Amino acid sequence: MLFLLEASNTSCIDGDSLCITLYHGSGGTTACVVAGRLAAWDPSLSILILEGGQHTLNQAAHVQPYRFPSHLAPTSTTMTHNVGNPSPHLNGRAPIVQCAHCIGGGSSLWFTLVRLPQILTDWGADGWESKNLIPLMKKLETYEVQPNRPTHGYSGPIKVSSGRCKLGASEEFIRVGTKYHKRPYVEDTDDLETCNTYKRYVDGTTGRRSDAAHHYVYNQAHNPNLQIWVEKRVKRVIFENKRAVGVEFTSDPVSCPDTGRSSSVVRASKLVVVSAGAFGSPAILERSGIGAEAILKRCDIQQLGQQITTSSSFHTLLLTELLLWTPYGMGKRVLSRHFSGSDAKIKWRPDDDELRAMGSAFQPRWKKFFQDYPDKAVAIFSISEGYAGALLSSLPPRNYLVAFYFTLYPASAGSVHIKLDENGQEGIDFNTGFLDDPSDIVPLNFGYKKMREIFRRMPSYRGEVPATHPYFPEGSAAVCGETTGPVNLNAPDLIYTAEDDEAIDRYHRDRVLSTWHSLGTCAMKPRADQGVVDARLNVYGVTNLKVADMSIAPKNVGTNTYSTALLIGEKAAMIIADELGIECRPYRMIMSMYFMCRSLMPMFQNCEDNIWIANYYLLARISTLLTLSFHTHFACRLRIFEFDPGPALNLDFSAWNHGPHGIKLLDSYQLIHEYNASCDFDVCKG
Repeated sequence: MLFLLEASNTSCIDGDSLCITLYHGSGGTTACVVAGRLAAWDPSLSILILEGGQHTLNQAAHVQPYRFPSHLAPTSTTMTHNVGNPSPHLNGRAPIVQCAHCIGGGSSLWFTLVRLPQILTDWGADGWESKNLIPLMKKLETYEVQPNRPTHGYSGPIKVSSGRCKLGASEEFIRVGTKYHKRPYVEDTDDLETCNTYKRYVDGTTGRRSDAAHHYVYNQAHNPNLQIWVEKRVKRVIFENKRAVGVEFTSDPVSCPDTGRSSSVVRASKLVVVSAGAFGSPAILERSGIGAEAILKRCDIQQLGQQITTSSSFHTLLLTELLLWTPYGMGKRVLSRHFSGSDAKIKWRPDDDELRAMGSAFQPRWKKFFQDYPDKAVAIFSISEGYAGALLSSLPPRNYLVAFYFTLYPASAGSVHIKLDENGQEGIDFNTGFLDDPSDIVPLNFGYKKMREIFRRMPSYRGEVPATHPYFPEGSAAVCGETTGPVNLNAPDLIYTAEDDEAIDRYHRDRVLSTWHSLGTCAMKPRADQGVVDARLNVYGVTNLKVADMSIAPKNVGTNTYSTALLIGEKAAMIIADELGIECRPYRMIMSMYFMCRSLMPMFQNCEDNIWIANYYLLARISTLLTLSFHTHFACRLRIFEFDPGPALNLDFSAWNHGPHGIKLLDSYQLIHEYNASCDFDVCKG
């Protein structure tokens, strides 16, 4: 996505505008938050969103949580398949990393699992420390699971619930994990502190996905100044004297394969914000002349200025999935409406015995990155009931469990740049970096063994599906296959030979995937450290241009990146509002106060004099909205002014209907709490 604050061209918007680019879409989550917040705080601000993909409004494939596998189909237009360069560390394999291509980005497609970001203090950016971000995390969330949790919010637009159902195998997974794995059970694993113990972005009442598109922008369809143009590919940002003044765009070739590629231009008088994710944002910058000279030169792009570059660090999490047989079945209704597939997780941080068993290759990484940070888990172990992956057509019709394990902070980093192919067509020069650092494969290899031992002890265990496991030599104790039931909880662990360990290592190099949590390609770091944006999200070397999406993360966050993308969006909205002189108000405050006063209208029917309401919450813009509304319905005039609240005013409410004498003076606290005016926002005095 890309959005412009106030945008205009010969055929669209006039006035001041902000332009947000969401092309390649994994920035779509953040862009929706930024655009939605700014539109709510200042409805007169013209905001234009350009998205390469299509709308997701009320579409079942986007609002029902377990429909995410459909988007991974090779023919899907809601996903972009980014093919990496072959890597010797992956046995010559060219890995594929997908990213979203629709309104809402990944929040409209992926798993709905919740995992809050761990410490952000080590990002090293002023204003982005945890103490400043936790209030924003609470602001965006309505946590329906437990009350009074210190790191959760209870009145935000994004719903977090248990998904209305808990399934048997997930309960087994937790029960065995606490006994065999010897870790304590914790109800809230997203407290930013606890390790060794899922909630979901699902509305606990409706079962719908709690995505950014529906909860930040689609719910403001009444605002004509918030516009979304889909199926648009942003070619480049347009500069005048190194100031971003607009963008050039064409029809998106994936969404509109039969449409011509003629270019159009839209101009932004206030700001251009690129929010196209870890793949889209660096590509837009490089096509605009912001990048390393050598990269731009090979693509026949003139560099905008000296010392303007893009970051080379691509980060993600590494994932492996295993299939196991189970006697349990799952109902279609549960799959399609209220279920995200996974219901439990273990945040794994190795103890001393496990560290010794992992060997010397992991020790330097442990001591440098994990040892002094007890809140950082090394990996996540998880379970899904039911399988909808690529092997589905070749598997017999049985009931399946899926074991997931993924590392949270790989040391390896890749890179994303543009390139031209032999036909002169733009492509992607993508090095994933998967397993380039020798320490990264160690927790994967050890994680495989731990996961097998947990599953072997679960009552629902009926053996492994060999095609999804390492190929162990004949006669090995680790050979996979079907069985009649679990082993005893106190049974000895499987013994792996050196040859078995080689099979596990080879398996991971052949099969390891990305968790699609891509980030870091336009890092928020000092310019001397190859940073692309500063702490205010400004792109170095130019003006009037910001980047706001997961590409700004300077380090891996060890989390489902939806939570971090929402957080970046909330922070970016506040930064932009501050720079534009827009005062941030609680979400829905404008409409809440509007409907509160509308509920009092019957009291004004016989009043012909001025009604004065002293309201220290309202901006002049809100005052105008309310005043115009009352002009439409009544002969009386509604006057709203701001003041410093003092003692409560004891006024006789019955005087409101007594005709032309007297000016009535009330504050909004009294209107709500003394006279029970209806309002969907809890306004507190002071």
